[in-house]
Amino acid sequence: MSTLAHDGTAMLGRQLQRIRNTPGLLILTQTMPITMLLFFGYVFGSALAMPGEEYRSFLVPGLLVATAANGIMTGMFQAAQDVHRGVTDRLRTLPINRAAVPLGQSVADVMVTAAGTVPFLLVGLAVGWRVEKSPLQAVGALGLLLLFRFATTWIGIFLGLLTRSEEAAGQLGGATFILPLLSNAYIPTEGLPGWLRTLAEWNPISAVTTALRDLFGNAPVPEGAAWPVAHPIAGSLMWCAVLLAVFAPLAVRRYAHGEG
Repeated sequence: MSTLAHDGTAMLGRQLQRIRNTPGLLILTQTMPITMLLFFGYVFGSALAMPGEEYRSFLVPGLLVATAANGIMTGMFQAAQDVHRGVTDRLRTLPINRAAVPLGQSVADVMVTAAGTVPFLLVGLAVGWRVEKSPLQAVGALGLLLLFRFATTWIGIFLGLLTRSEEAAGQLGGATFILPLLSNAYIPTEGLPGWLRTLAEWNPISAVTTALRDLFGNAPVPEGAAWPVAHPIAGSLMWCAVLLAVFAPLAVRRYAHGEG
């Protein structure tokens, strides 16, 4: 364990330095959620039954979780880039714990996400979003958000090691944009057709979004929803545990054994 902690810290430093050397990508990923908040909040808010500030308060948690789900895309692209450029093969030759490299990447991603959440929330406050419950519940909501980002990053790392190509990772990563659309991140699911509502409510994004709305006090838990949405905190923790239990071992094994 001490070896993993030591090696993981070293790989964390490497990943943070890598992010520092690509400021353009960092700025793009941090400003995109703010742009979406302003666009969706003022355009969609005028077309839904929740106009103005009410919809923007509903939207802020959804965009936070949709951004966290993008851990799939960023994790996939960075892992595939390392494989494609031969960095992963060089790292395998070093006497370090095999879990350290993906662990360092995922922790660095969570740290960058945490930093990027601050300006987004400030803009949210400027457009009418508020924390309606206690500060402790708000901290719990942010902790749950970062846990979900940590879990989705492991999915991306595994897929990036599997694809082994920057181009393939970029194309597959683009497809992940549909995931928030099949959830309650942007609109309530109550008005959807039965089969589509069920699909949306069993989407992990829906459970985490509902949990954040509940903890922030922005919207009540919907009645008659599927179990993960009807019990959003337990459902969110369940999804995070399942995703980590499945994809973290797969990513470590794939990194350790390469193409084999």
